[in-house]
Amino acid sequence: MSPTSTTDELPTAERPYTHEMIVVHRVFRRESAYLPRLVRAVPDGDTARATKVAEHLREYVAGLHSHHSVEDELIWPHLQRRVTDGQLVARMEEQHQHVDVSLTVVTEWTAAWQRAADTVAGEELALALEQHSALLLKHLDDEEQLVLPLVAEHLSAEEWDLVGRRGLERIPRNRLLIALGAILEDATPEERAYFLGRTPLVGRLLWKAVGRRRYAAACRAIRGPLDGERSR
Repeated sequence: MSPTSTTDELPTAERPYTHEMIVVHRVFRRESAYLPRLVRAVPDGDTARATKVAEHLREYVAGLHSHHSVEDELIWPHLQRRVTDGQLVARMEEQHQHVDVSLTVVTEWTAAWQRAADTVAGEELALALEQHSALLLKHLDDEEQLVLPLVAEHLSAEEWDLVGRRGLERIPRNRLLIALGAILEDATPEERAYFLGRTPLVGRLLWKAVGRRRYAAACRAIRGPLDGERSR
């Protein structure tokens, strides 16, 4: 089976549609790129704004931890048993550990920076976020190029669907529309149709009625100060 033959085809009932993981990964790619810029855009001493960015940052950290824990529980054990060469799985687990360490450093600097919003701590936090992003992007690249083809070959569609359901269960109910917006933001029309098609009817109605506006407002609230960067 070709390593690239399973990630961009239409879903079937017989095997996992692993391309949806790539769409989810875009959320973490995008937000990890925004975060250092958001921190650096906070004026020295503006603790109110620092608190808002810190809350957003902690939500990102929690979401990434949840995403990785689902993989640890529901993907790696299957591949470890079914793939002859277990080195790749060990590599993914090691990368998760390295990303976790980077997030620990980020969390420590977040607390230090939030207290006074001073630019020295802010720069240390931004640097920690950039180091985290570099580790994360390498991991996501490896996972998409090397692991997802193995998932498509060695996991059943039911096992893969459980990965998605478990991840959804871990999102706080009051953040479900925001999470949907984050996934749809960079999605193609076909990808949007796929994810909305898997959303229950009530969720689709809520997204159309209030979700799109709520997500747009949340983006403006957190990214607004970056508009000045583009104008300079």
